[in-house]
Amino acid sequence: MNIKNIAILSLIVLVSFSCKQQNKSAKISQSEIQEPTVFAKGKQITNDNFTGNVWLENLVQADSLNQNSVGSVTFEPGARSKWHSHPAGQILLAIDGVGYYQEKGQPKKILRKGDAIKCPADIPHWHGASTDTKFVQVAITGREKGETIWLDAVTDKEYHNEPGI
Repeated sequence: MNIKNIAILSLIVLVSFSCKQQNKSAKISQSEIQEPTVFAKGKQITNDNFTGNVWLENLVQADSLNQNSVGSVTFEPGARSKWHSHPAGQILLAIDGVGYYQEKGQPKKILRKGDAIKCPADIPHWHGASTDTKFVQVAITGREKGETIWLDAVTDKEYHNEPGI
C-alpha cells in the first residue's frame, strides 16, 4: 500500500469512529434530559396545607414598600393545596405543565402554560397539578390585609370532578 492509500484509509476510520461516538451521545433517553426551568424548584413544603409533593421558591418577600409576595410553586402530578383564601387576593401565572384551579361553588378550570388567574379577595379556592402532569405556577399574593387563611383539604371527589366548560 502506498502512503496515499494509507492516509485515505486512516481518514475513513477516523470519520467512522467519530460518527459512531456522536451517534452514542445522541441516543440519550428523554428521562435523562433536564428541562430548563424559569426559577429554581425551591424547598419542599412540609406543612399540612398541601396534598402530595410541592416545592416553593420564594422570589420576593412582602415588605413595607411592596406588600406582595411572589413565589414559584412546583406541584408533582396529583399534588394540590387545601381550600384557602387571601384577604388581599392573589394572581396565579401558569408557567409549565397542566394544573387545576377552582373557586368554591364554581367548576374546576384547567390551567396551561401562559394562563393567568385572578383569585378574588376572600374567595375560597384551591390549585394544583393535574392527575398526570406536574404544574408550575408563579403566585403573586397581596399581604397588606393579612396572611393566607387555610381551610379544609380538597377531597379526592372534588379533585377528580371533571373540569367545567
